[in-house]
Amino acid sequence: SGEAGPAGGGQAIVWRNVVLMGLLHLGAVYALSLVPRAQLLTLLWAYFCFLMTALGVTAGAHRLWSHRSYKAKLPLRIFLAAANSMAFQNDIYEWSRDHRVHHKYSETDADPHNARRGFFFSHIGWLFVRKHRDVIEKGRKLDFTDLLDDPVVRFQRKYYKSSVVLMCFVIPTVVPWYLWGESLWNAYFLASILRYTISLNVTWLVNSAAHMYGNRPYDKYINPRQNTFVTLGAIGEGFHNYHHTFPFDYSASELGLKFNPTTWFIDFMFWLGLVTDRKQAPKEMIQARKERTGDGSA
Repeated sequence: SGEAGPAGGGQAIVWRNVVLMGLLHLGAVYALSLVPRAQLLTLLWAYFCFLMTALGVTAGAHRLWSHRSYKAKLPLRIFLAAANSMAFQNDIYEWSRDHRVHHKYSETDADPHNARRGFFFSHIGWLFVRKHRDVIEKGRKLDFTDLLDDPVVRFQRKYYKSSVVLMCFVIPTVVPWYLWGESLWNAYFLASILRYTISLNVTWLVNSAAHMYGNRPYDKYINPRQNTFVTLGAIGEGFHNYHHTFPFDYSASELGLKFNPTTWFIDFMFWLGLVTDRKQAPKEMIQARKERTGDGSA
């Protein structure tokens, strides 16, 4: 969806997205009524799919491809690309492109989900309108060749639609039905629709809540904040003031800081030999930055 809206704030509404997101959220609300009727294994499977979905975004599209904060060997990149298709949030190339634009032009009209336009816009509203022309114009000036140099990114982009159908809808639905006799109905609504809707909202909270609520121990002059609630939901992505201050850090938080399952996953993959070159902000740099621009809260 590369078409820009008209100049200024009056961006054309994309009714297809409004209708589809409305239906998806209605489906998720309905799915909640199925929870008591589903097998425990199905609920555990839905949660497992949620974690895989989350890693496809946090460890994959975000920390690996958008920020190049570590290097991953081919088997891990294939796993992360498959998990990313399960997330169904645009292909890796598009996600990373939008995210780099978001960092470079944060809280301006060139930021795809500019938090200065309010909670609703930065959470989901930005998907309901054509992109602001600044997003497209400024985005064209950034270099994304490194993304297309990765054959895994190219492959996922080429077969994106079929990979989404398979990973986001078919596999989550068929596994509980085939392996432990769950009804296809329950499996579809819980492991696919409900899981997908929750994972979308958790990701969006990083754009909305983590840009509005929380403290700013590293840089009080930027909007992104440390938000514990978002950290719990987005498996470690809520240390957002830190992340926007040191976007190259593979942990997206100060190391040794509380709860960061994505960092644990990357560290485990490092231990397995599938990850190299984890970039980190040195302690001295972090401390100096806190003293210079922090709000004194940490």
